[in-house]
Amino acid sequence: MPAPRVGLLDYGSGNLHSAARALTLAGAAVTVSRKATELNRLDRLVVPGVGAFAACMAGIEAVGGRELITGWLDEKRPLLGICVGHQIMFDEGDEHGLATAGLGVLSGLVEALPTRRLPHMGWNEIQPPRESRLFRNLEDERFYFVHSYAVREINGAADVTTSQHEDATFVAAVERGSLSTTQFHPEKSGAAGVQLLRNWLTSSSS
Repeated sequence: MPAPRVGLLDYGSGNLHSAARALTLAGAAVTVSRKATELNRLDRLVVPGVGAFAACMAGIEAVGGRELITGWLDEKRPLLGICVGHQIMFDEGDEHGLATAGLGVLSGLVEALPTRRLPHMGWNEIQPPRESRLFRNLEDERFYFVHSYAVREINGAADVTTSQHEDATFVAAVERGSLSTTQFHPEKSGAAGVQLLRNWLTSSSS
């Protein structure tokens, strides 16, 4: 069986080399590109992201990423958003009082975690829903987080995985139709992260 052809969207933000390496270990044939025409020929799409919400949205808009992502999801094709690539799927990001519109694929607000210690950095447990495809056989594993902002509540139908930093519960992953997103970094999460990517590669888009 041929390896799934996965596009990694290069919009000037994201841990591209680590993500490509982890996806390759999981069994994907990876293409890194910012060209929608090239990415649209592939089977699956990954949207990475590190840094500020506003800067990532500017990068997405600059390469035509909004149209690529929304069109991809309209066609019910599998897409994975990682870290800020997870956050920009939501309605809005609020950083230092600056509100920036996201893609609005998911309903929710990205805001600072109300905790003493920021960023939330390191390995943490997750609480996935019972029927999760992403976390199949990974329910007891830990994943690697690096972030100060997160979604606290999500509106609308979706399978939501949560995690907790100090007393704050936040959205750690989302599965809705062909869209999957993770606040943590699978590519930095060792064997558990590679297995999660393998689960995503072998899951259906429905």
